Amino acid sequence: MTTSYDVKFWEIRRNKSSKSPSYEVRWKVGGREKSKTFKTKALGESFLTDLRQAARRGEAFDLETGLPQSMIKAKDARTVLDFVKAYVEARWPHAAAKSRDSMSDALATALPALTMDKPGRPDATILRTALRQYILLPEDKRPAMPADIARAVRWLEAASLTMEDLNDTKAVRPALDALTLRLDGKKAGANTIKRKRAILHHVFEYAVELEELPSNPLHRIKWKLPKTTETVDPRVVVNPRQARELLVALTYVGKRQRGGKGRGQRLMAMFACMYFAALRPGEAVSLREQDCHLPPQGWGRLTLDGSRPEVNRRWTDTGDAHELRGLKHRGQDDVRRIPIPPELVKILRQHITEFGVAPDGRLFRSERGGVVASTAYTEVWQEARTLALTPAQVASPLARRPYDLRHAAVSLWLNGGVPAPEVAARAGHGVDVLLRVYAKCIDGHEEIVNQRIADVLTA
Repeated sequence: MTTSYDVKFWEIRRNKSSKSPSYEVRWKVGGREKSKTFKTKALGESFLTDLRQAARRGEAFDLETGLPQSMIKAKDARTVLDFVKAYVEARWPHAAAKSRDSMSDALATALPALTMDKPGRPDATILRTALRQYILLPEDKRPAMPADIARAVRWLEAASLTMEDLNDTKAVRPALDALTLRLDGKKAGANTIKRKRAILHHVFEYAVELEELPSNPLHRIKWKLPKTTETVDPRVVVNPRQARELLVALTYVGKRQRGGKGRGQRLMAMFACMYFAALRPGEAVSLREQDCHLPPQGWGRLTLDGSRPEVNRRWTDTGDAHELRGLKHRGQDDVRRIPIPPELVKILRQHITEFGVAPDGRLFRSERGGVVASTAYTEVWQEARTLALTPAQVASPLARRPYDLRHAAVSLWLNGGVPAPEVAARAGHGVDVLLRVYAKCIDGHEEIVNQRIADVLTA
């Protein structure tokens, strides 16, 4: 195979010569022009994105086919397992750690169902471990396999359906059915099913792009997705009094005798950022002193440019559980500016005075100076709930997770009459998503509508 790194791309153009609308992707490899036609512009854009990302990560392109090496590996795959392995290799470099985790989770659920009935099938747990911790990782990240995992891998390689088998919808339906169940056999959550089905759909779309499948087999199966709930449950939202009581309670969690400072006091300001500034936990963990404008009087400001979401080290490039990423749903270099009230300004100033900052400027750190783990701050939060809330409230969904402080903040702003575009800008949402997700948390609308109807009826 003769390859070249000299690649050039053109914008997609509509093919006006065809009777039905079609779109042409054009690119050049080593001076040779290549093209591929798609029925829709979206399919063409997806293919062009794959080509550009392969070029960006330094892949060589084949002069004959015009495809990068990762795509050729997928085209050469004869079994579903080999194709999925090539798909993971192609997607891995430009996927976020959490996306890699989700991709592996979904495919480890579907692949055991896309197999033939061969003797010696390993236990479901062993198969999932083999996929999650070995097969569905790039080759250079796979650890040495123990004997039981190696046997499971050999069985999967022998039993995997061929790509041609996917043209039979009867072969694909078991994979969809597998997405609806948890490992214990109970029904999976609607959002989980939707997420996993979307990933499987994308794998098949990639196969269609590479002309390994004539069409996406999922489109031929009558299978209804369960209804998902996107709106925030209003029962989780605390009012300002409850929020402040929880923040006070945090200062008593793990408090040592003789005036020592406990775990809760070290983290109280981080939780305050989630409530008063609607930060996501990953954004709060990543907050640095240089991101904060904290004047002696009046309102301050936080300027966010990154987040540290937590994920298993297996999925990160650095091997750290917290990989620094750009802001969610924003470009890599985007920032978000959030005005913060004097109450939070005071809390942050006091925190810096008492605890200082990490060498890189991070405000919040573990006692050993590391990034605060989700297990640590969740444990502290649960203790604070038992101190601040009544037994009935502790048993309820009220502020069950630290993330619910962010929900409370956004709900408070909307109920206070802050225009939705401003709330969306501060919270890092799109306006449409904001109103859809927080629709049930906007108090007072029912009374207003009732009064308007009453006025019309009595007019």
